[in-house]
Amino acid sequence: MAGSPQDVVHMTRAVELAARGHGHTSPNPVVGCVLLDAAGAVAGEGFHPYAGGPHAEAAALREAGERARGGTAYVTLEPCDHTGRTGPCSRALLRAGVARVVYAVADPNPKASGGAGRLRAAGVEVTGGVLAEEAERVNAEWLTCARLGRPHVTWKLAATLDGRSAAADGTSQWITSPEARADVHRLRARSDAIVAGIGTVLADDPRLTARPALTEGRPLRVVVDPDARTPATARVLDGAAPTLVAVADGTVTSLRADLLRVPRARRGLDLRALLKELAAREVVSVFLEGGPTLAGAFLAEGLVDRVVAYVAPAFLGAGPAALGEAGVRTISEAHRLIFDEVSPIGPDVRLVARPAPPQPSRER
Repeated sequence: MAGSPQDVVHMTRAVELAARGHGHTSPNPVVGCVLLDAAGAVAGEGFHPYAGGPHAEAAALREAGERARGGTAYVTLEPCDHTGRTGPCSRALLRAGVARVVYAVADPNPKASGGAGRLRAAGVEVTGGVLAEEAERVNAEWLTCARLGRPHVTWKLAATLDGRSAAADGTSQWITSPEARADVHRLRARSDAIVAGIGTVLADDPRLTARPALTEGRPLRVVVDPDARTPATARVLDGAAPTLVAVADGTVTSLRADLLRVPRARRGLDLRALLKELAAREVVSVFLEGGPTLAGAFLAEGLVDRVVAYVAPAFLGAGPAALGEAGVRTISEAHRLIFDEVSPIGPDVRLVARPAPPQPSRER
């Protein structure tokens, strides 16, 4: 639903507020709220700041006070109707006497949904679907997890203009600029888990942490290592953040690490099973930094939800490609993307894209 021009203006602000919670609310959603008084003036604003903290509606109601009575609430996610760490927002809006509620996206969580129905039953005017696409995008990680039962996966890659992730001799430090690398650490810090393959661990010995430490003790580090080849001296096991080493069922190892056993698949581990296990550990967002083989396996399984590519203005002409075999046999099977952002970052370019919806087959 498009909504009135006023609805769009205030929901746009609610989406902006929701974005302030990125990296702090997991396993909860990011939510923003704008509250108008009966005369149509902004009386309160709020966003969900951290898991267990006040919901966006509660923060906006607290700011508005008595001015909320007879007013309108704009919320990016349908007000919840359950009691968790905090009380149900639907009832808080009713107690405050709000006359109209406009929300962008229906809550897919069966434990929390139903707020819109409760509000309507109590005589509140409810409008849904306003700026739904924008609100979906700002809350993509949580919505993916709630709907699909697996974490949202962002694949990050750094490459030259000719698609190389390293030179012919294997050197790769540094393809991209300090500015791009700092941006990667910012994105890492906003994620629940950083995932890399054993090939990357053996070749580069990365720490897979966010530097500087923007969040203590996270993100979780996950090594996809079917045969338990991770060296005991690997920096990913340094204790700076928790680490899971995902190994194949039945693998015998003396590695002293927190092991996650996952069924084997044709190409290493069953990645869907891995993601399901991570979701059970309240991992909502995954930052995939594996090499070309692991990235190709995730793409082939349709498990990449966002791509963040840092492209350096350089050519190598030879060396490993940024992406390995990804299940594409012919051009019609190419993994097509939609660009959401193209922006300079230092001397490089950052591209942010998401999978394009499948196109209907054209029969002759």
